[in-house]
Amino acid sequence: MTGRTILVMGGAHVDRRGRITGETVPGASNPGSWFVEAGGGAFNAARNLSRLGHSVRLVSPRGGDADGDIVAAAAQAAGVEDTPFIFLDRATPSYTAIIERDGNLVIALADMDLYRLFSPRRLQQRALREAMAAAGLVLTDANLPAETLAAMTGAARAGGVPIAGIAISPAKVARFRDSLPGLAFLFMNEAEARTLTGAAPENPAGWPEALRAAGLPAGVVTRGGRGVIAFDANGAVVVKPPPVPALGDVTGAGDSLASGFLSAFLGGARIGEALRHGVAAAAITVRSPLAVAEEMSQAALADALSLVPQAEILS
Repeated sequence: MTGRTILVMGGAHVDRRGRITGETVPGASNPGSWFVEAGGGAFNAARNLSRLGHSVRLVSPRGGDADGDIVAAAAQAAGVEDTPFIFLDRATPSYTAIIERDGNLVIALADMDLYRLFSPRRLQQRALREAMAAAGLVLTDANLPAETLAAMTGAARAGGVPIAGIAISPAKVARFRDSLPGLAFLFMNEAEARTLTGAAPENPAGWPEALRAAGLPAGVVTRGGRGVIAFDANGAVVVKPPPVPALGDVTGAGDSLASGFLSAFLGGARIGEALRHGVAAAAITVRSPLAVAEEMSQAALADALSLVPQAEILS
């Protein structure tokens, strides 16, 4: 697939997930196993977009440590142009979770302090200004400071470049609040949408109106295995995800949905068809044990798309 480079600026760190193999015993040593992989909402999306054939450049803070090497290797494996801000005396951000045998989270620790150093001043660097001006799309996430997101959104709009965001979590999505009017799309789940609106609508079909009232012109709201809602200035649609016969891990599913959606959007698809592509990409990811499925490709997406129902218009 040809086209201008997608510039991704946001979270790129290491995820560690420890799964307890037996019954959880608080305050004691529990047998289990560790799984380590590169993660971060923006980085997951960047790798998916690259595997879907797009030219992708990543800009994110990173430490001069072994975790930074894991992120760099993952970027190279996915074909992402990796141009980090490296702080040799700092630790690369990380997310460490302890998970029960049934998949429920026991506790997690997010060490994300380094992202605070991605300040608005970074956006003034000539190389980054030129990269933004040349991009066909800017993609970011709520791992970055609110003032940086606002400055990034303003710069993208001034240059006529669409910018999309990934909400990350209910706590972090609030960082987008001042940037909402400038976003081309924001990808979120219902809990994150509720943070922006202050309450959930009685009918899920009310999400577009509620989010527009909060200042967001277009977005996508995921609802677990239920219908995914997308809206823009022309209307709103819903797509019901197809059944997944063998669930691997839901980690990264929302990021891949954003990737499939944006890939189709950049190809000229309308919102309903773009949402179908997003749902298909998420279906590929949830069948994989990885946050970014190695089998992600345009061919795999076409196969998955054949199982996704047509979008329905929301009244």
